[in-house]
Amino acid sequence: MFFKGSRYENVKTDQITDGTGRVIKYKRTRFIPETPGVFRHTVVEGDRLDLIAYRYYKDPELFWRICDANVAMLPDEQVAEVGRRILIPAAVR
Repeated sequence: MFFKGSRYENVKTDQITDGTGRVIKYKRTRFIPETPGVFRHTVVEGDRLDLIAYRYYKDPELFWRICDANVAMLPDEQVAEVGRRILIPAAVR
């Protein structure tokens, strides 16, 4: 259901049965792990998290690592303010 490398890849799946007997599968809550930053990036006009992730990791789908390091629920909040400094965590190996 989630691609390899997704932030939900290792979150356990659970299920519930509704009143009609239909089984509904869902992912449990994913809590943001402590993710220390090793770099600081200053947001410039036109920055997007996928572009920043590509710059640091060569993989735009790892934008969520930057969100985790900055404890962000909404990714766009990270790049909304030009001049803001955001943490960039180490690449996942």
